[in-house]
Amino acid sequence: MRPVAGVTYSAIQLPIAIGTNHKTIQHMLQRIQSVYLLLAGLLIFALFLFPVAHNVYINSVPSTISVTGVYQDVNGVQVHTQSFVALIAGTAIVGVLPFILIFLYKNRKQQIMYCYLYIVAIIGYSFWMVQTVKSAVGSLELNTKNFGIGALLSSISIILVIMAVKGIQRDEKLIKSADRLR
Repeated sequence: MRPVAGVTYSAIQLPIAIGTNHKTIQHMLQRIQSVYLLLAGLLIFALFLFPVAHNVYINSVPSTISVTGVYQDVNGVQVHTQSFVALIAGTAIVGVLPFILIFLYKNRKQQIMYCYLYIVAIIGYSFWMVQTVKSAVGSLELNTKNFGIGALLSSISIILVIMAVKGIQRDEKLIKSADRLR
């Protein structure tokens, strides 16, 4: 397969035999926008590792809040005191979606539309996550010193999806210009 000028691909190319005519077609699944979508999904899954808020005092006990629940310091040991089952499931669903979007590369317009819907889903998920943290903290005020790395990951994920959309649009524009030349 001849490379298309102006389209950036990473090193992985997968040859796939199609049909009975035994023609080998190379699909380049790892375009730069696929890498952006992969990173966006990994950042959402990183919410399982990093706290959303830390050094929060709930009932005068230092606590850490993540998407999995509230962890409180009891005798110097972090004890899981409250679980967020729905938020765990929501995080898993929102984390899997970009991996699905990667495989929509054959229909770029549809992929762009679903990327925009995914951005809306991340915004809704982030709002839900903040409301869950607020309900766990109660009437306490959170300040910027209390926010953990997890509070930023969904925002970075949105930026990566926007960069993926720009890459998909660049490919679409390049394909249209190549079709006009034929």
